[in-house]
Amino acid sequence: MTQANFPTSTELDDRSRYLRRLIVRGLIGGNRGHVGSSMSLVEILRVLFDEVLRVRPAEPDWVGRDRCILSKGHGCLALYAILADKGFFDVSHLDKFCHVDGILGGHPERGKVPGVEASTGALGHGFSIGVGMALAARAQQRDSRVFVIMGDGEINEGSVWEAAMCAGKHKLTNLTAMIDYNKIQSAGFTRDIQDLEPLLDKWRSFGFAVAETDGHDVDGLSKLCGRLPLANDKPAAIICHTVKGRGIPFAENNPKWHHHSRFKPAELAAMDTALGDRP
Repeated sequence: MTQANFPTSTELDDRSRYLRRLIVRGLIGGNRGHVGSSMSLVEILRVLFDEVLRVRPAEPDWVGRDRCILSKGHGCLALYAILADKGFFDVSHLDKFCHVDGILGGHPERGKVPGVEASTGALGHGFSIGVGMALAARAQQRDSRVFVIMGDGEINEGSVWEAAMCAGKHKLTNLTAMIDYNKIQSAGFTRDIQDLEPLLDKWRSFGFAVAETDGHDVDGLSKLCGRLPLANDKPAAIICHTVKGRGIPFAENNPKWHHHSRFKPAELAAMDTALGDRP
């Protein structure tokens, strides 16, 4: 199966638009942010936090929780939006994104932001942390599951594949790698910088059970996550085919919108037109 089998869902429902409006609120608060990298993540995080993860927003360090690590930490505004929506902290914190007196930095920080499981942003580290968490859960006989969301540019890092070897060796069925495969990284298209194909075969060769899906199809993502673990003796890797900047037409599939700052009024107005009024 190839990426051509996954046309992007044509419409966003009310919840997906609402979460994107929260991201825009953070972008305005900081007058900067990784626009494309956050928008491609929304449905992945939405399905995990709405339907999959066992968490307690009022008790974020509950030992029995599932863990979700956003290894591509620059996409943090999507994580902040869903955490605020779920009540880990008040949505007003989005207005101080990247402010010195705010809690929400340009990359997630464990211990500062409720619900953040690991400080990420030095790309390639989150999966190793997730492998350690999955091993710890097994050693402590907890049924906690660990999900690690990585970017496609991020998995150029060799440390990702070292962690994958370890996960495959230990048959960590409580671990799921989710790849935000939006085909664009900071300097351009992945196919031009470091082509990842055949991506499914790579993960299979490291001992993973693998599936792929449209990363914006909420029902498809939900059904796929409901099948986890994908095998009774292997960790799982889910390749999520996404569109960078999803939901903002002028930013979709546009490498220039990987990160943006100093928004022009016309740009903000166009975001509002696409997504609706900000909360």
